[in-house]
Amino acid sequence: MCSCENNIKTVQDLGKKSPGVEEGKNIESFLSQAGKMKAKLLSPLMLRYLLDTPRVEFPTKLHVDFYDSLTTVESQLNCKYGRYFENQNQVFLRDSVIVFNRTGDTLWCDELYWDQNKSTFFTDKKVVISQTKPIRQKIFGTGLVADQNFNWFRISKIGRYYNGNESRINIPDSTY
Repeated sequence: MCSCENNIKTVQDLGKKSPGVEEGKNIESFLSQAGKMKAKLLSPLMLRYLLDTPRVEFPTKLHVDFYDSLTTVESQLNCKYGRYFENQNQVFLRDSVIVFNRTGDTLWCDELYWDQNKSTFFTDKKVVISQTKPIRQKIFGTGLVADQNFNWFRISKIGRYYNGNESRINIPDSTY
């Protein structure tokens, strides 16, 4: 005869489920529009809440690759937390949010929203932008709207200083 022994608490916990919550691990999800690949999302943990307002949370880490029309990575996003509001097609991102494009332009902020319908990012919080081309510069400000590929952006209020650093904005010569 053979037998095994299990911890009774472990066995009891197997039958418990969180009401209205689905859990997924090592998530790889693709977003397409009109049959074209637009983005790829990676996260070690996803929680989907099936309540009155359905939402999906990425509580540990989130990485997104955004693609151009030739499915080449045009920009990337990293953060420590994300929440997707299914009814609004919006994603709330927070904690060490970084967005950068293939030319090296980089955005850092604490909170950012991604509107999937408009393919834009926006925030009313402090932002730091580093650009390498055509001239190397660092811009500090509050409030931002940008396209999801970070090809263009608009800062609501340019700040002169941020954490002891000074904004450096270079304006190209317009005489050409």
